[in-house]
Amino acid sequence: MAFLVGVVLALCVSLGARFVGLDRDRAFYPTVLAVVASYYGLFAVMGGSTQALLIESGVIVAFLVAVVLGFKRSLWIVAVALVAHGLFDLVHGHFIANPGVPAWWPWFCMAYDVTAGGWLAWLLREKRSAS
Repeated sequence: MAFLVGVVLALCVSLGARFVGLDRDRAFYPTVLAVVASYYGLFAVMGGSTQALLIESGVIVAFLVAVVLGFKRSLWIVAVALVAHGLFDLVHGHFIANPGVPAWWPWFCMAYDVTAGGWLAWLLREKRSAS
């Protein structure tokens, strides 16, 4: 169920942003990536684990570097980083013990991230082929 909700929510947000015009600004998807990357830090705080927060902060910084590079250079970096974060969601629990992460989160977030990253890649490919 978490997987399905993640896919549907990502499509609703992406299609809604497209319909309203929010995604015309190149800052939209980098902002989505920044927010998505920050959730594990929030979960560490909720779980009361300083050690998890410190480890998660390092990962967050890595994704924030992708946010800045993607915003400044190419949104393809953001698309790849969103998909990478989704794949990271699947293995996160094997590498980082974070007591605040809900059991359903990895599949939800993976589905959301991969769907959003795939949608952005499709938009970028369509834009390039239209040029």
